[in-house]
Amino acid sequence: MPIEPNASLSRRTALQLALGGLGANMLPGFAAAQGAWPTKSITLVVGYPPGGQTDFAGRILTAGMQASLGQSVVIDNKPGVNGNIATDFVSKQPPDGYRLLVGNGSNMVLNPHTYRNTPVADPLKLTPIGLLLTSSLMLVVPASLPVKNLEEFIAWVKAQDKEGKTVDYASGGPGSLVQTAMELFRERIGKPKMSHVPYKGSSPAMTDLIAGRIPAMFDASSVVAPFLKSGQLKALVSTGAKRVPAFPDVPTATEKGIKDFQVISFIGLYGPGGLNADIVKKVNTAMNSALKDPNVQKTIADRGDEAGGGTPEQLGQLTRDYYKLLGDVVKANDIRAE
Repeated sequence: MPIEPNASLSRRTALQLALGGLGANMLPGFAAAQGAWPTKSITLVVGYPPGGQTDFAGRILTAGMQASLGQSVVIDNKPGVNGNIATDFVSKQPPDGYRLLVGNGSNMVLNPHTYRNTPVADPLKLTPIGLLLTSSLMLVVPASLPVKNLEEFIAWVKAQDKEGKTVDYASGGPGSLVQTAMELFRERIGKPKMSHVPYKGSSPAMTDLIAGRIPAMFDASSVVAPFLKSGQLKALVSTGAKRVPAFPDVPTATEKGIKDFQVISFIGLYGPGGLNADIVKKVNTAMNSALKDPNVQKTIADRGDEAGGGTPEQLGQLTRDYYKLLGDVVKANDIRAE
């Protein structure tokens, strides 16, 4: 039964009760626990410029999340230092759910290992909310390279090594997931000599790859998809657990007998550390609802990506697993972003 103030209540006691009630309302997460969250717009912070895969992952969900949460959901692009600026920014926000991070596999699990001289926010201290999308990586070569499949490519690389030559491979920059994946691939096929050639982004690397000036590169299926469809590149293998639906003729590494070589590019939604569990549940529910929209799923699939979904715990486990897997590759091959 609620306590009703009465005439016999002393002024001091009344003041204590009033202050106590005020204090309860000021506790972090109180409003969320009462079901009031959100009461204003929510910002999804993206650590890359507009137009890229990470930006796409955030924007494709804004309409659906707005419908579920009843508040506007906006994108704030904070590019710089391979996503580090955005990760650091969100890590320092209050855990009220109004600023969340759209984080990809590179800035979440690679940067802490590859940036040796730059402070990097610990991604494992952020609050996982849910997986937005995944992309298998694909090993692609110029259409002009005289190999028809993965076996012939591996034989060619090893033959070059025996002749004292080194096969170059491209990436969009040092310390990237693309470079790390190629080094892991090189380990799995017997460590033939291969030389990393970093570019300032995937676009210039792809230009030289198509022209045949560099013979090989791993990149996300959504990035290479247009060039595979145009016939400018050939895909030899994909790195996911299953074949990419948009390219069903490209076998997986597992199918080709390369053990322990499943590497995906993933993008997830994260909040500051200590984010209230009720807020996490609401955002996760809104995210999953948005991802179930057939138009959203088709748009994602047409790019060569796969829609995510699932629980915060699943994203947390994926983040931790890749943090260790790729961290070990970085250490073994002295991969640096600086």
